[in-house]
Amino acid sequence: MNRLFVAYKPSAIGSNLFLSKLKRKYNNKKAGFSGTLDPFAKGVLLIGFGSHTKLFRFLNKTPKVYKATLWLGAKSDSLDTEMIEHVDIVKECLHGEVENAVKSLEGELEYDPPIFSAKKINGQRAYDLARAGKEVVLNKINSTIYETKLINYSHPFVTFEATVSEGTYIRSLGRIIANRLGIANGSLSALERLSEGQFKYNDEKALDIKKSLNIPQNNYLGDGDNLKYGRVLAIEDLEVKKDGYYWLDNGDNISVIHVEEKEVKYELGRIYIC
Repeated sequence: MNRLFVAYKPSAIGSNLFLSKLKRKYNNKKAGFSGTLDPFAKGVLLIGFGSHTKLFRFLNKTPKVYKATLWLGAKSDSLDTEMIEHVDIVKECLHGEVENAVKSLEGELEYDPPIFSAKKINGQRAYDLARAGKEVVLNKINSTIYETKLINYSHPFVTFEATVSEGTYIRSLGRIIANRLGIANGSLSALERLSEGQFKYNDEKALDIKKSLNIPQNNYLGDGDNLKYGRVLAIEDLEVKKDGYYWLDNGDNISVIHVEEKEVKYELGRIYIC
């Protein structure tokens, strides 16, 4: 069964284990997900069954929107409640100060990723090294923070939303907010992904793949049997001849092609809608 849909992963379960439960639920052995959520986080997870797993890199998955609750004064190397060492009692801030600290994240941001992350160091995951007690040194990264807004401040908890580019570490954003308030420590007590690009949770209803791709549609004007049987396509038979990736509508299936230097190659063959 080919199917693309948005699931909602609860907290306290890893993305792989959650996928296993979905495979049993739908009795489907071939499945995958895009955009891993660790056990602490909950929220939107894109799921593909069958050949639809091949479409992930062509989906409109950015920007991403998260909601998080920051616990001011909580010290944790993982920047969440998994590894709380101690909690400092910190002075309550003015509401305007908190709002300004949250809004100050907007724009291009350079920062340190958390040591408990999936980034690799010499082939090993940073979180594996950190858990083993080894020193973890990560390069600074850059993210685009499109929009932030303060949802609620009930001291010492700050709940905010952030619309961000792919690969942004929301835990690090929480630490930055705390630091900009003059507070040394801050860790997330909750983290939820609300959306990935155009994709939001909708009771696991199947998505229309023709409306989900972030590449333009092209039209093939030649013999339809060429598409049907996966034959070589000539650029002269395409409506759009510029270099790039395109999808072709074959009725009950689509194809993804790559046009480069007047050559047409199949990136993905026939992907059936159902």
